[in-house]
Amino acid sequence: MSFAVTSEEPSTALSREHGELVCRLARELYPDLFELYTRLHSEPELSGQEVRTAGRVASLLRSAGYQVTEGVGGHGVVGVLENGDGPAVLVRADLDALPIEEKTGFPYASTAKGTLTGTGEVGVMHACGHDVHIAVLIGAARALSLLKDRWRGTLIMVAQPSEEVGAGAQAMIDDGLFTRFPRPDCALALHVMPSLPAGRVGFREGLFWAGCASLEVVVRGRGGHGSRPHETSDPVVMAAETILLLQTIVSREIEPTETAVLTVGSIHGGTKGNIIPEEVVLQVNYRYFSGDTGNRLRASIERTARGVAFAAGVPEERMPTVTDLYSGQPILNDPKLTRRLAASFRSVLGKENVLRMNRFTFSDDFSHFGCCEPKIPLCYFLLGSSGKESMHGRKALDNVPGLHNPEFSPDPEPTITTGVKAMTAAVLEALLAMHAISNQH
Repeated sequence: MSFAVTSEEPSTALSREHGELVCRLARELYPDLFELYTRLHSEPELSGQEVRTAGRVASLLRSAGYQVTEGVGGHGVVGVLENGDGPAVLVRADLDALPIEEKTGFPYASTAKGTLTGTGEVGVMHACGHDVHIAVLIGAARALSLLKDRWRGTLIMVAQPSEEVGAGAQAMIDDGLFTRFPRPDCALALHVMPSLPAGRVGFREGLFWAGCASLEVVVRGRGGHGSRPHETSDPVVMAAETILLLQTIVSREIEPTETAVLTVGSIHGGTKGNIIPEEVVLQVNYRYFSGDTGNRLRASIERTARGVAFAAGVPEERMPTVTDLYSGQPILNDPKLTRRLAASFRSVLGKENVLRMNRFTFSDDFSHFGCCEPKIPLCYFLLGSSGKESMHGRKALDNVPGLHNPEFSPDPEPTITTGVKAMTAAVLEALLAMHAISNQH
């Protein structure tokens, strides 16, 4: 389905009455959504373990009149609301939290613990705002159900598991998201952004968020006594050399005009200071905006790890192994759809609160929803989450704790109400605009 756009800032299909209704409903729904948000925040669950969270979302969607299916691609939830002939719009929120011990000091702060494979018990926190995303999804689902007399078409509300490990979107697709349920004409999602003030949203046409991949590199050596290093091949030293050399890939092998990021976020090896271990395990993450750059990064990581091992005299059978953990493509927003939805944001938030953003090197496996043939147009936008002053007294946005930080602390009321306004308006815009275009044809 195409989107008719004739200017940089097209007019919205939403009437003033529609906009006022959306804003009123967002305000009225907020008390219940705040209660939901605080419960989700205090009871987070790790990727692949989102049992309570999924059950809560399923129950709330059912109470809003949606036909709900649970257990899609793991703990995924799909709620469908059919309301006559018309386009189908999918809205996605993510369910999982992170292995981070919360340090916000909020009365609803998480004290939850979870079990992380290979690590053991860890603190768990919604440090990436997925609790906000769920509250917005439920708020928009309820608002759109209450506005059924104002639109025609089908809504598909998707609560996706395992976003933080890049697995949930593809798992839901593989489990029939686009075959067992109505195939959407477009798919929408948002993400909180602490560098953006609460009450504002940000958008960008085309390339927006980066592609991402994570690898596990096992550096193998020959263990032995710390007093006899000459009888060993020390994988700790090889791992250190590998980490340093990996940092030269972006600076010396990638075209300077291309954007790329490479991070070694985890290193594990050894048990005692006087024992040289047999192996060291590295976890490597890289980001990119073009497929060629992503391929080059992947090849260079493996070549570098093998080269260090070769220089240390490691035999072929003990060479490092590189295992792909997960990957996701860059998020490519459909330009025409995004401009139309930006116009709807302005109608409910005001022009000054809708900002065109630069690209980000964050990643999200929502990109998978746009990779299936035929392509599904995507619009992924940002939701400001920082208040004028955080609980820590920080006023400058560049000092506000960011995503994946133990002190990450969205300002709930303006963040959630703005998210409900923006997402509800976006869905109505997509439904009304595509319905009008379809009727013209």
